[in-house]
Amino acid sequence: MSDNSQNTNVQNGASMAWQIIGRLITAAVVLAVTAFFTPGFQISNFWTLAIAAVVLTVLDYLVSKFTGIQASPFGKGFVGFVLSVVILYVTQYFVAGYSISWMAAIIGAIIYGVVDYFIPGEQKM
Repeated sequence: MSDNSQNTNVQNGASMAWQIIGRLITAAVVLAVTAFFTPGFQISNFWTLAIAAVVLTVLDYLVSKFTGIQASPFGKGFVGFVLSVVILYVTQYFVAGYSISWMAAIIGAIIYGVVDYFIPGEQKM
């Protein structure tokens, strides 16, 4: 393998790592804002927020990988909205200190979508 192709592989790997880190940070910020403005949605501390952001990112990635649908309220219309509600709700079963009701998940998906819409940058992986 030539040096040029090795450098390209290293750059692609670094680029992918930065995309994942950026996606996690964005998810944490959007999740924190969403939890703050949504009644019935509680995140107990910073570490819970960080873990919830990881879980949300992984669940979103898995859903988009297996179904091809982005779980974003504005990404794919009603289906994206429903997936966003389900992912917000299901996350509580994986993260201690994260609690949300169904109604809060619905409201939270709307807020999450609005906040996510205004954060600059494209979040493709």
